[in-house]
Amino acid sequence: MTNRRQFIQASVSGSAILGLGLAGCSKSDDKKSGSAIKAGFVYVSPIGDAGWTYQHDLGRLEMEKSMAGKVTTSFVEKVAEGADAERVIREMASSGNKIVFATSFGYMNYVEKVAKDFPKVVFMHATGYKSGENFGNYNARFYEGRYLTGVIAGKMTKSNILGYVAAFPIPEVLQGINAFTLGARSVNPKVDVRVIWVNSWYDPGKEREAAMTLIAQKADVVTHHTDSTAAVQAAEEKGVYACGYHSDMSKYGAKAHLTATTHHWGAYYTKIAQEVIGGTWKSGTIWGGMKDGFIKLAPINASVPQPVKDQVAKIETDIKAGTFHPFSGSVKDQSGKERLGAGKTMSDEDLGKMDYYVQGVTSKLPKS
Repeated sequence: MTNRRQFIQASVSGSAILGLGLAGCSKSDDKKSGSAIKAGFVYVSPIGDAGWTYQHDLGRLEMEKSMAGKVTTSFVEKVAEGADAERVIREMASSGNKIVFATSFGYMNYVEKVAKDFPKVVFMHATGYKSGENFGNYNARFYEGRYLTGVIAGKMTKSNILGYVAAFPIPEVLQGINAFTLGARSVNPKVDVRVIWVNSWYDPGKEREAAMTLIAQKADVVTHHTDSTAAVQAAEEKGVYACGYHSDMSKYGAKAHLTATTHHWGAYYTKIAQEVIGGTWKSGTIWGGMKDGFIKLAPINASVPQPVKDQVAKIETDIKAGTFHPFSGSVKDQSGKERLGAGKTMSDEDLGKMDYYVQGVTSKLPKS
């Protein structure tokens, strides 16, 4: 990602304003200095109308609406995970934001560094694992939704080959691949999951190429852990199925789109703002799941038989109730090594260190 469109927009009573260096000088902010706190958001990809960043921006807008008159927000999109991220995060902190939400894994070390220089600013980092006195992290149990989409894919495939377009081999992405595979194989033990890594969170061209390659390998259901709708669009074009991610992507594949694991951040962002305003915020790690409203399934395609929908609904109910966990029972990796014993449930610590494929994934995992 380049600097071509790195700009900031502030939402203050619905108005878009200014450039990054001037964000703290808007007339709306100057009217009643201190009447509302400022919260800044840093995005790795364009907002668009679907995907990872789009869902975070919906959360931003929901927070702003819920906290009307108490919080104003701004954002910068297309901020690459590199030195420029530090610059943007630092400018966010120095321009009067009391909260900075950094919404991509690769921002973690930059957030950690900048947070030390701005002890009165609260920094929240998405999908990481580091924290500090004024620096917390948050994530969602995406793997819960992935398991459910895997069940649907396992039931709908005819070729028994499922394709997965993935960004980077970090634990969060591997959790999704493995949960999807476990879900699919729970209803169809013949399933073969094939993964292609594109080494980017957002590159529609590479994502499309990877999806097309998987479809050429006879994958008749594809899914993705990347930010664009390219995989779903490729599936629609080729007449196969797809499970979207981040957002409901059905408008990009009316026939192809079986469902999607969708992300919902608004209530959480509102809670953080309320805590900061009330002086009750404390650093920590939040990992919310379906029961917390962080994750939902998009509407399931009419082509999916009702018994399959009912089965998925039952599993979802059990996940929310805590009576079922996607990583429970015996779990073996590609080599046959047991990673989890029968009757056990994988700990959050072990999930956070996941660095392998489960049985059923036939691709080779790249070395980190």
